[in-house]
This record gives sequence, C-alpha cells and structure tokens, in this order.
Amino acid sequence: MKILHLVTMANQIGTFFSSYPDQEEAGGEIASHLQRYWAPPMRRQLLEHVELNEGEGLHPPVLAALRANVARLTPALPRKAVAG
Repeated sequence: MKILHLVTMANQIGTFFSSYPDQEEAGGEIASHLQRYWAPPMRRQLLEHVELNEGEGLHPPVLAALRANVARLTPALPRKAVAG
C-alpha cells in the first residue's frame, strides 16, 4: 500500500480522537485502533515511515502516538518451522 494513503488514514484516525480532552488517552486510542484494525504489514510500513522519514506528513498527535507505542504496534515476526 502506498505510504501516502496510510499517512492519510492514520491522520483521519488522529482527527477523530483529537476531540478527547486528555491527549494522552487520545494517543492510546489511536494506537489501539491501529493495533486492532490495521493489518500487520500496514502497521509495519507506517512504523518504517516514522523511523526512516521521521513520520513526514503525520499530524503531531499521530506521530507521538506511534512513537509512544512502537512495541505495541510492531507486528510479531512469523515463526519459522523447525525441521526435525
């Protein structure tokens, strides 16, 4: 998926949660939404964008939520089958 599309979708999620009076809670909700509803490759690509491009195009609250929740949002690598 194109990163511009992922950035746009992440910013739309951030806009929804920006109405929360507690911005820390809003960041947690952004991360929860991404964890629950985004496929692992989408999350991986967005996190790579943050790492490699400093999250260019992401709204500050979305970028902050991603940085604060990297471990939670990083998809687990698939286990390799052990030959035996």
